[in-house]
Amino acid sequence: MNFPLFIARRIYSDHIGDQQKVSKPAIRIAVAGVAIGLAVMIISVCVVLGFKHTIRDKVVGFGSHIQVANFYTLQSSAIDQPIAIGDSMINVLKKTEGVKHVQRFAMKQGILKTDNDFLGVMFKGVGPEFDSTFIHKNMVEGSIPHFSDQQSTNRILISKDMANKLRVKAGDRIFAYFIGDGGVRTRRFTISGIYQTNLAQYDKTTCFCDLYTARKLNAWTDDMVTGAELTVNDFKQLSTTASDIINRVNRTQDKYGNTFSSKTIRELSPQIFSWLDLLDLNVWIILAIMTAVAVVTMISGLLIIILERTTMIGVLKALGARNSTVRHTFLWFAAFIIGKGLLIGDALALALILLQKFTGFAKLDPQTYYVDVVPVELDWMLIVALNVATMLIALFVLIAPSYLVSHIHPAKSMRYE
Repeated sequence: MNFPLFIARRIYSDHIGDQQKVSKPAIRIAVAGVAIGLAVMIISVCVVLGFKHTIRDKVVGFGSHIQVANFYTLQSSAIDQPIAIGDSMINVLKKTEGVKHVQRFAMKQGILKTDNDFLGVMFKGVGPEFDSTFIHKNMVEGSIPHFSDQQSTNRILISKDMANKLRVKAGDRIFAYFIGDGGVRTRRFTISGIYQTNLAQYDKTTCFCDLYTARKLNAWTDDMVTGAELTVNDFKQLSTTASDIINRVNRTQDKYGNTFSSKTIRELSPQIFSWLDLLDLNVWIILAIMTAVAVVTMISGLLIIILERTTMIGVLKALGARNSTVRHTFLWFAAFIIGKGLLIGDALALALILLQKFTGFAKLDPQTYYVDVVPVELDWMLIVALNVATMLIALFVLIAPSYLVSHIHPAKSMRYE
């Protein structure tokens, strides 16, 4: 039988006589410190994960994981440098390990105009292979039209921000003007649907139309596009897949002599991803502070408990118990307290996270944070890791205070009051 564990369990369960020797307020404060510290750590991690992945998915929804385009387009952000992407190149991209989906797109600047207002926008032409999952999740009115690369349906998809500025709604007709080498060209579109992602830099500028329409407005041939967007199976393997694309595609040329190049979404939107990466530093600071709070309360509680159990320590030593045995007894006792605090912290954190996930009671300003509610994401492996790390760190830090028992002498402890 593990003697220290047995004594610690008896003390914790209050089965030893004279229960008043254990300071219940000290234990409760220690449990509360551990519980609050762990709850804050879990909530912080889940909120940051949810926020990072939500913003990342929105950026990816507009620009995909990897873009393959004309070298000059990617280097200078010029939208009038097309490249020919035929079936052979599409097959090369699709067969690259890690690539999940490939879709072509063409960009064209234009002006949307009503009787009273006008707005400069970027038309993004997409074809029948367009993955509308992201836009579908963010639709607020109307429906997503069927986009074609063979004919024009004259139907477009605009953002709620555009709709509010132009005072239009789904089903309305609107004129668009395009300026090119041949002068000003006019098209009349029907607004098929309205979306809202709260990602201002895209909502203010991007509307969707047929790939066929964008090609014709750019005066391009049927095989020319601005580029191809690639979605990968695993974002964690993005760099690996991007390296394969570089080896397979970059520096090759299309039939017109244009040079292929590629960039990841991190390279295309470095400011957003740098901002998201800074959130990790905030999480580490929170974890450090909350761990310190839990550790300090546990140290204080353990010292109080040791002092109040001075007589018991003296009796154990008089009966032949070594200092190490007594220390292990109090470390086991501390483990029980920490374990109770962890369970309460887990319950509190999970309750708040699930409440937010299903009700969205905590709101945010979408103009500042790009989301209208606080996003949360449960990661069970991280939650388990936080529990284990908190337990181990707290016990490790308590080793030094536990040496206080070595200064308690049996003869003096018998007279301790």
